[in-house]
Amino acid sequence: MVALTRKALITDYTWPNIDAETEILNAAGIEVVAAPNSDVATLRDLAVDADAIMFCFASVPAEVLKAATKCVVASRFGIGVDNIDQAACTELGIVVTNVPDYSLEEVADHVMANILAFNRHLIPLNRSVREGWGSMGLPMHSRRLSTTTLGIVGMGRIGRTLAIRAHAFGMRVVSSDPLLTEENRPDGVEIADLPTLLAESDFVSLHTPLIPQTTGLIGTAELALMKPTAFLVNAARGPLIDDDALVAALRAGEIAGAALDVTPVEPLPTDHPLNAMDNVIMTPHTAFHSLESLHELEVRTAREVVRVLDGQMPENLVNPAVLGANRAGLG
Repeated sequence: MVALTRKALITDYTWPNIDAETEILNAAGIEVVAAPNSDVATLRDLAVDADAIMFCFASVPAEVLKAATKCVVASRFGIGVDNIDQAACTELGIVVTNVPDYSLEEVADHVMANILAFNRHLIPLNRSVREGWGSMGLPMHSRRLSTTTLGIVGMGRIGRTLAIRAHAFGMRVVSSDPLLTEENRPDGVEIADLPTLLAESDFVSLHTPLIPQTTGLIGTAELALMKPTAFLVNAARGPLIDDDALVAALRAGEIAGAALDVTPVEPLPTDHPLNAMDNVIMTPHTAFHSLESLHELEVRTAREVVRVLDGQMPENLVNPAVLGANRAGLG
């Protein structure tokens, strides 16, 4: 049996167990400690002798990172890294990694499922049948998808995967992304600025990272540009949308509905107005999930920790500015 001479702290996870990552880490001589909760005081105390931190939804602030004087790597169970203080990591010499492509299909499928559910009125029709008066009692406004436009805000890995699915339904696809050019755009994807995309799209899906420039990206002015029949989907990060503006737009009929897998605060308070709206589809930050994606996430996150602790470059380095001054000695 391999001696466990190093330690990895897992701040939080939402899956049934951590067997897959524990097997990989233990085989590399790394003890696994799962935090009983993810409050700052608990994480700070447990991080003191940790060589690695593995985090999912928990916030990892500078206070925790500064306490982790042995920490070499902070590895995200997921794509976005807005819940860790990246600047502090770089300053302290901690390598940050993520798994940016583990759930591309799942998130794209989730978005299309919401578009189909909204367009085909699946939720109200299901309710109407159960209430005994059937579909004919409901006004029907379904569209033939091949006559509609999908606006994808952010044409990264997930956006490109979603575009393939939308094209399979015959949809026109328009994208707004500052990095998108005629040379690198996917076939069949038109480039537009955000106001044009919002004005022309029947469905809008957000796929941008959460950074200061994108916080509140969709607010009162942007929602006012959308068609009153349009449907907004957010399976990226909650703060991309101003939720007060969204509530107002839905109440005023400025847009027809929304699907939210993420919200600015998670979980959303039970008395939040969005919870009471029939034209809002809510899911609990699970767009990434499938049996396959979850296993891949656990395995690849653990392997990144092993690589860095063994002095190797990770597959996905989030903070390249740390190179040359990191605790792992990576060049």
